[in-house]
Amino acid sequence: MKKFIVVTSIFYPTEAIKKLDNIANSSLIVVGDKKTPNDYSLKNGIFMSAQNSYGFCIEKKLPFNHYSRKMLGYLYAMYLGADIILETDDDNIPFDDWDFPKFQGEYEYVPENSGFVNIYSYFTNQKIWPRGLPLNKINDMNPVLSIPEKLNIGVWQGLADEDPDVDAIYRLTNNQPCYFDKTKQPIVLKKGSICPFNTQNTSITKYLFPLMYLPTTVTFRFTDILRGLVFQPLMWHYGYCLGFTTASVLQKRNEHDYMKDFVSEIPCYLDAQKVIEITQNSIVDNYDIYQNLYETYKNLYKNNIVKEDELDVLSAWINDCKHLLKSR
Repeated sequence: MKKFIVVTSIFYPTEAIKKLDNIANSSLIVVGDKKTPNDYSLKNGIFMSAQNSYGFCIEKKLPFNHYSRKMLGYLYAMYLGADIILETDDDNIPFDDWDFPKFQGEYEYVPENSGFVNIYSYFTNQKIWPRGLPLNKINDMNPVLSIPEKLNIGVWQGLADEDPDVDAIYRLTNNQPCYFDKTKQPIVLKKGSICPFNTQNTSITKYLFPLMYLPTTVTFRFTDILRGLVFQPLMWHYGYCLGFTTASVLQKRNEHDYMKDFVSEIPCYLDAQKVIEITQNSIVDNYDIYQNLYETYKNLYKNNIVKEDELDVLSAWINDCKHLLKSR
């Protein structure tokens, strides 16, 4: 199985990048941007400079200084024959045993149709929740887990210790570090059970690569959350579930302005449930994964979640994916 780790960075190689560059049985791809140093270099991995062209349709349509440029790394991994794409950030230091469970296996799970759940509360007793969880769900009790069952996982999200992915409301009102229980086993969310997931510590199987599209016309703090919300109903449709593991990285978070983060996250608070409903209502049984992805974004545009330009960028992404994954 060919595994590629994809990261984007505007800094010289961080402690996390240096460690990722030496992960066995995986290849690192770092995507640069306008602010990334021109003399950036890796010992083993591949650096994609913003000054170079890589021949993808989406290249000229992606904005600079935007997280969505990470998609160039996804596409390059596909070009190199990736079976699994692992992704993280340059401030997430992987533990020595950094890895993800198998995509097929017996796992405890959240029962079907449980709605939004706070996955963090299964791994810690601390009052904390993931970025993107609707605010009216923060105080809800999670359902009891069911006994292990053989399941088909499409995406694994690993948690992060010390400074996990939380929203600006948590940071402005509490901001206590969190260390998740390492004895906890992986947990899977069955169809109709939802939790936001991000791009900071994930493992994604090849069939679902087209769903890795990062929207370009939404705020920085919403782009990966929106992707994760769209991802879930679509992966259910094609027979996959979302799984979570306890922390496998230590996040030493880059500096943020929490008030700016709050403003950028407002769509997360207002639109999460709506995005799930729009995606579910956009799926057509006999459409392939590309058609259903496009239909979803077309309806997100009609509902003012994304802007019209999104459809043009998405079309380029779909063309690139179809070309690179034509043997699927």
